[in-house]
Amino acid sequence: MYKLIASDMDETFLDGTHSIPAANVEALRRLRELGVLFVPSSGRPYQSIMDNFANVDQSLMEGSYIISYNGGFINRYGDSEPLLATTGDRASIERLYAWGVEHRQALHLYTASGETYVQFLPPEEQEYLKGFPGCIELDDSVSSLDDFIGDEELMKIIFMDIDFDRCRRIGEELAPTLDPGNVAITYSSNRYVEFVPAGVNKGTGLAHLAKLLGIDTSETIGFGDAANDLDMLKRAGLGVGVANVSDDARPFCDVVLDTRAEDGALAELVTRIIEPEHR
Repeated sequence: MYKLIASDMDETFLDGTHSIPAANVEALRRLRELGVLFVPSSGRPYQSIMDNFANVDQSLMEGSYIISYNGGFINRYGDSEPLLATTGDRASIERLYAWGVEHRQALHLYTASGETYVQFLPPEEQEYLKGFPGCIELDDSVSSLDDFIGDEELMKIIFMDIDFDRCRRIGEELAPTLDPGNVAITYSSNRYVEFVPAGVNKGTGLAHLAKLLGIDTSETIGFGDAANDLDMLKRAGLGVGVANVSDDARPFCDVVLDTRAEDGALAELVTRIIEPEHR
């Protein structure tokens, strides 16, 4: 019997406006009644994920957890002090940032304190990010981390391109310049190539949380849509993809739902997989 669902946020749990569909709110209510824990898992910072639940009945998430920064942080829901924190390799991120500046490549830079700095964004990315309050846009003249961060610990850097093939080419080009012991590369949202701490992913985040709770990973469900969910889909007892799951993640799903994220796919997961176990 499944005890925990670890769910990606963007393109899985949220709709196209970065809001929680009404069907998913009702699904959260049903999971609460059945005693199944719902755990958001995202590449975004803890507070950004919390913002998504601001208008939801907080009792529906009481006693739950949040996996953020692609598995790098684990927090109790509502508590900003992490139970687990793994940061990125600063020297590697500095080199990647310098490459981004040189090529004027749209980028997001994440700090351990939860700040997200963005730079060189095209109009379509500026519009997309309106649903994620708190991003700090840097002037294009900024060219050094020392200009705005100082010695603050860093989490990851991602490059954005509306041409997803371009993202993949960036990843392939930069991979040989990076120490695989320090940095791993993944892809998300059909627009990002992400450079994250090696050995840290949503799958390890799920495993750490399951151990903390005394739950076997076979009793968990990983729910996602993209390449940065692969480790979670594979590590969980059951990997479930939304109908809009990407082609690179689809083969690793044990189940692919008929419902797309914007229509509230968690509701189908509950009725199709969770409910039958409780009859």
